[in-house]
Amino acid sequence: MSTLKNFVNSMTGRVFLALMVGIVASAALTQWLAINERQRTLERYRTYHSLERAEQIIETTDVVRPESRAQYLAVSSKSSMRLEITTDNDLTLHPATEFSTALAQRLPRDFQVIPMAEKPPQCEQRTSTMTLFGPGTWRGTCESVKIVMTDGQVLKLSVLPPRGSIPTGHNEYAVFVPFLLCIAILAYFVTRMAVRPVKQLAQAAKDLGNDINKPPLELAGAAEIRQASAAFNAMQGRIRQHIIQRTEMLAAITHDLQTPLTRMRLRLEKVSDADLQHKLIGDLSAMQQMIREGLDLARSMDTNGTMQKLDLDSLLDSVCADAIDAGQSVELKGKAGMALLGRPLDVQRCLVNLIDNAVKYGQKAHVTVERLAGAARIRIRDEGPGIPQDQLGRVFEPFYRVETSRSRESGGTGLGLTIARNIAEQHGATLSLANGDAGGLEAVLTLPEFYAGK
Repeated sequence: MSTLKNFVNSMTGRVFLALMVGIVASAALTQWLAINERQRTLERYRTYHSLERAEQIIETTDVVRPESRAQYLAVSSKSSMRLEITTDNDLTLHPATEFSTALAQRLPRDFQVIPMAEKPPQCEQRTSTMTLFGPGTWRGTCESVKIVMTDGQVLKLSVLPPRGSIPTGHNEYAVFVPFLLCIAILAYFVTRMAVRPVKQLAQAAKDLGNDINKPPLELAGAAEIRQASAAFNAMQGRIRQHIIQRTEMLAAITHDLQTPLTRMRLRLEKVSDADLQHKLIGDLSAMQQMIREGLDLARSMDTNGTMQKLDLDSLLDSVCADAIDAGQSVELKGKAGMALLGRPLDVQRCLVNLIDNAVKYGQKAHVTVERLAGAARIRIRDEGPGIPQDQLGRVFEPFYRVETSRSRESGGTGLGLTIARNIAEQHGATLSLANGDAGGLEAVLTLPEFYAGK
């Protein structure tokens, strides 16, 4: 179940990250396109403004007397628009540009616009324009053309990049930070909405391990979620039906076998050979024990019993006292001082099996209980030889025994630990085995504490 929980948490992080990255990437792309479009608009506007100003200066200069033009041009040519007298009378035609073509169409036919091959040095040192994505370069009009006035004088018109950065609006960083915050909040709520049904399924799967008779999931939400919930409910029903059928089948087999076994025992009493009689009765008792434990194994996976609030210390005292009265060597230390939620007979069976296993293979059971944060840990250690490390996990398998002989003195049926583990898992507890440093085998049972209202 912890793996399922980790998967849901990991999925939550991945969904949140995917939403954040996707939305921020889309917003960044949109912003980049908007800034580029705004930059192009500013460049087109500046080109249009340059055409207007160039037309105005040229036509005004044409009406100024030739001897006064230099003084007028010094005053009127400012910033990125410069008109000056040139001594270069080379009127070689070069390929026309968009600006030179537009300017020629605006000026009267008496003027001649001749594009120049050389661009002003400032075109190579374009002023950077700051945007949210870093500095950009000026891509508007930057060139020089020669203007032949109506009186034949040649002037040089230079259109240069702007001196300062082109403004792109207010402080974009101050706008982008709240935007990111809003996106994070939106992604958080969308992630919660998307993952909530998965969390509900994960919790239902966890609850299913503790109580197979939990009410079915409500079919709500998106079509896919309703379909998954319906499939989960169907699975729960099939598992419950399977457990019920298996339990009923084993109970029926146990009941039906009791009659012929009883008849066999009665008939064995008439066997004249005492040694043979003793062996046959022993085998018959072993068969009856296997049948009973097989039924107990099936019942250990049944969760139909009512869960109750139990006092762990009282339960442990009772189990250990019964074991001592039965002649077993059992020692109990410590107090848990807590309550747990469980089925009394099942929890008692789990503890009895662990203690019986310790006494059977280790002669004595040392039971120690201690309180943890929200749980109690019960250690049951014996004084036996322990179990090979590679077989610690296999002893929980049904009918598996480290001792290969089938005698009652050494092995039983091999279902005791399997039943104990099933009961522990049904109560949300954990059961593990480990070899002690000083020898012997130690079973560790960790039971969760009961909290009212949960």
